[in-house]
Amino acid sequence: MSDTDMIDAVLDRHHRDGTRLMQILRETQEQFGWLSSATLTRIAEAVAWPRAWVEGTADFYSFFHTRPMGRYRVLWSDNITDRMLGNSDLMQAMCKKLWLEPGRVSEDGLVSVDTTSCTGMCDQGPAVLVNYRAITRMTPARVGEMVGLIRSETPVAEWPAEWFAIDDNIRRKDMLLAHDLAPGQALSAALERGPQKMLAEIKAAKLRGRGGAGFATGLKWEACRNAAGHGAGATHYVVCNADEGEPGTFKDRVLLTSYADLVFEGMSIAGLVVGARKGLLYLRGEYRYLLEPLMSALATRRTAKLLGKNILGTAFEFDIEIHLGAGAYICGEESALIESLEGKPGRPRIRPPFPVTHGYLDQPTTVNNVETLAASCLIAAHGSESYVQHGTEKSTGSKILSVSGDCERPGIYEYPYGVTVRQVLEDCGASDCQAVQISGPSGLCAAEAEFDRKIAFEDIPTAGAFMVFDETRDMFEVARNFAHFFAHESCGFCTPCRVGTTLVRNLMDKIARQHGSPYDIDELFKLHRLMQGASHCGLGNSACNPVFDTLNKFRPAYEHRLMSLDYEPAFDLDAALSQARQMTGRDDAGAHLQNEAET
Repeated sequence: MSDTDMIDAVLDRHHRDGTRLMQILRETQEQFGWLSSATLTRIAEAVAWPRAWVEGTADFYSFFHTRPMGRYRVLWSDNITDRMLGNSDLMQAMCKKLWLEPGRVSEDGLVSVDTTSCTGMCDQGPAVLVNYRAITRMTPARVGEMVGLIRSETPVAEWPAEWFAIDDNIRRKDMLLAHDLAPGQALSAALERGPQKMLAEIKAAKLRGRGGAGFATGLKWEACRNAAGHGAGATHYVVCNADEGEPGTFKDRVLLTSYADLVFEGMSIAGLVVGARKGLLYLRGEYRYLLEPLMSALATRRTAKLLGKNILGTAFEFDIEIHLGAGAYICGEESALIESLEGKPGRPRIRPPFPVTHGYLDQPTTVNNVETLAASCLIAAHGSESYVQHGTEKSTGSKILSVSGDCERPGIYEYPYGVTVRQVLEDCGASDCQAVQISGPSGLCAAEAEFDRKIAFEDIPTAGAFMVFDETRDMFEVARNFAHFFAHESCGFCTPCRVGTTLVRNLMDKIARQHGSPYDIDELFKLHRLMQGASHCGLGNSACNPVFDTLNKFRPAYEHRLMSLDYEPAFDLDAALSQARQMTGRDDAGAHLQNEAET
């Protein structure tokens, strides 16, 4: 089959529909390894979009490549928990064995090695993606074996199967993870109630979004249900946000691995309530390995009449598609996710209008987190009265936490809302704990004095991340890692975030190089205030949170790096010229001249 025929096969599979551009680009790249200029032109012609639009989408996402990136693409997860487990030394060892610089493609085009943001494997790192397939628990021995397989050009599909094994690591179950529901049980109960009564149950249960924002699910579904569709093809949509990109969070990965039926059933219940016939699950690109198992789970549900037409013998019609992302943290924001679903760069929309009235394809759309949709099944099956018996008055039900870092038992822990930070630390085997980063970099860094606070919307809300740092950890370096993360993941849409995250990163690097001063500390506080008030979306508004928290709670970690009480320039002229002096044999002369100038 020719290259053109292979591209056309992908295009035909997606009906040459530009709104499916993300999937067209992904499948095409999986065929050829990258997206050449000719390939982008062919795709643009087929979907009848300007070529600039197609290239704009391809350039926006980290996992799409418009130049060759090596037949083996190795990406090391660079979250702070991976760093704590030694990922930097392992990556350097790999590059040394391959005679390769990080970020470069080998001269023969065989391999490239680089870093990527958190891969959602924080409980079993250090982790890598090889051709976007996850491998966990990297060791020096495994690095050596991997280098040998790459040099021998062994296909990734023939690598040891145990390398690709990913554990759930479920340490504590509560009402959701210990559920006893059979497939179809919750949906059957919802169909028996009908849309209006099911909505009333969701509202009575006080179910709130588990993705971090905590918006009332019943109100969101009601607003979507009541919104009128637009145009000749007026309809409603349900979107499951499985773009779990917040560093330190991996609960959705476990739900999709072992509780997929519960998630799909929750999407179906949402479809019944809001009047939708179609659902879309947006799966983060780092979870590519889950695509085939999830597709199989959908097929099984269709066979069992739990998806498709005449579900469980009723007039209800609903089906689900899976769309894979391509490495963009910003797509966790619901309007950016919708833009990506439509084949565009994932930049947050200006709101209002909100997705519940103008969402996917400009139709009313409810966007809910994986855990939220799964929890709705408990309400459908057992009723709101049972559900509100768990948790607190303002935070009903349970919360799943992704625990990682300095603890004996990292993994998944489910608690009723209201559990204290200290209780979680005791259960996971954390000792000499200095701090906990709750809800990822955009959340709260809790110091020891705050460990009796509760995980609840009225105290510490969280999307699920729970990263533990003991007394040996440098909290400045933790915040610096997060600063680099936000600078890398900013979509660039608005100036406060685009420039602000870069300035924060540069200031943190300047302090790390011991060129910092109190002036730079003041600048970090100023940037925090500016970005919170002027950024377009939540990324910019929260990007300074880890710096702000660690400055207030762990200030000595910054101050011991300050070498001057006055302003210090970040640029060191003498250091910049030293390499040139060494190459010309004038280094001693340069030092002599500098000494004379100083005296």
